[in-house]
Amino acid sequence: MPTLGKYQAIEQIGRGTTATVYRARDRESGRILALKVIQFDAHNAKANRRLRKLFATEAAIASRVHHPNIVEIYEAVVEDKRAYIAMEYVEGLPLREYCGFDSLLPPHIVVDIIFKCAMALDFAARRGVVHRDIKPDNIIYTSSGDIKIMDFGLALNLRKDNTESTFIMGVGSPAYMSPEQIKDYPLNGQTDLYSLGTVMFEMLTGRLAFRAQNRAALMYKIVNMDAEPVSSLNPSVPPALDPIVKRALEKDLYSRYRRGAELAQDLSGAKFQILDDADQDRLQRRYSAVRQCRAFVEFGNDEIWEVLRISHWRIFHEGREFMSEGQAGCNFGVILSGDVEVSLKGKLLGTMTAGDLVGELAYLLPAKPERTTTMVAVTDVVYLEISAPAFELATEECRSHFQELVAHSLMERTIANNERLITIAPEARKGTSASEFSFDLVPMEDKSDDPNATSIMLASDGGVYMLDEADNANNPKAGPRPRGR
Repeated sequence: MPTLGKYQAIEQIGRGTTATVYRARDRESGRILALKVIQFDAHNAKANRRLRKLFATEAAIASRVHHPNIVEIYEAVVEDKRAYIAMEYVEGLPLREYCGFDSLLPPHIVVDIIFKCAMALDFAARRGVVHRDIKPDNIIYTSSGDIKIMDFGLALNLRKDNTESTFIMGVGSPAYMSPEQIKDYPLNGQTDLYSLGTVMFEMLTGRLAFRAQNRAALMYKIVNMDAEPVSSLNPSVPPALDPIVKRALEKDLYSRYRRGAELAQDLSGAKFQILDDADQDRLQRRYSAVRQCRAFVEFGNDEIWEVLRISHWRIFHEGREFMSEGQAGCNFGVILSGDVEVSLKGKLLGTMTAGDLVGELAYLLPAKPERTTTMVAVTDVVYLEISAPAFELATEECRSHFQELVAHSLMERTIANNERLITIAPEARKGTSASEFSFDLVPMEDKSDDPNATSIMLASDGGVYMLDEADNANNPKAGPRPRGR
């Protein structure tokens, strides 16, 4: 297996016309990652120039989209004869596996998947990045129920076929492209939301929003026709999802969702209308756990339900590291049960337990969304992770309670840190207290060297003391002598 820079290839896991993909190891950190290698064609200088420019551009874009639901690009290297990309290695299946009639996921799971995609695309769009190729093949659904959007930067979906375009009935087709893409209009983040709406339509119904026998007919339908309501194609889909899908697929940009967070907000409200009985029972248990947590004592019942809508329920087993120093992320949350060790540069800072707020610094400092400490579960931990972008759309009452919780948490930690510092800090210099002071009384001539000048001190007990310099000089421990009140 080849070695490229600091990366050692372990096994080949994919091969295309121009690229080979390896599962590899970073020899410095030991991290397992995916390595995509492209060999330049010595006889095609024009194609090589395009590839070099693409690598440079996409590497720059990838540096701006560090998000838990976007595959991360670690490094892009261009050499004379080849180029390679080191990226996050993701185990899971593309959403393509769940778009067939016989493999559809339950509607509430589809809603949860599209919600996470919408928030990730909102994050990217706010940083000026448009994906332009959202489709089921470019979104991985992991075994833990999370999602990862591929092909930000030059990330590669390791489980898709070797072709780069979407096919319908053997004809190359813009099946997931927005009307403005087809018209070759300038694009913004709304084009990704249209494509995501098409993915949602397919995952709910098992068919594409628009189908045709040839490319021209398909493009005409995308630009001019409306898709059918999803509930009319799949009776198990609640009608509450029809207006959401319809708005995502609007031709008019003014009518379509403008931000992914808006789509996520509507999906959040719809999710609670489509849960089955088993999910309702689980949701009720989660509500009870949050209601009993000391961090949420001041929250009303409606606000507890709102917290559940904008959060993710995470379970970490003993020994699991779930936050790392320098890791990108602006979500925060509350430990519902269990104990967590907090460390910095390998040194233990303390222990956190149920009811403690976690990760609030990354939320408070959005310009630098990086974790400042490492957290490891000492016991099995239940952690309620609040989505920072979704939190921005929460009600004013909910945000206000969380802001009070953050302020209280920071105050408690500051006091605790001060108490720990006392045990190792040196003795401090003692100064005159604010309640006692001294000054000189001099004759009207205002001569500071006048022998008749007298020094007095007013003390906190109301007493007036005269300072006899001669006495103090001879006996420093004598101190001031009282001269009445």
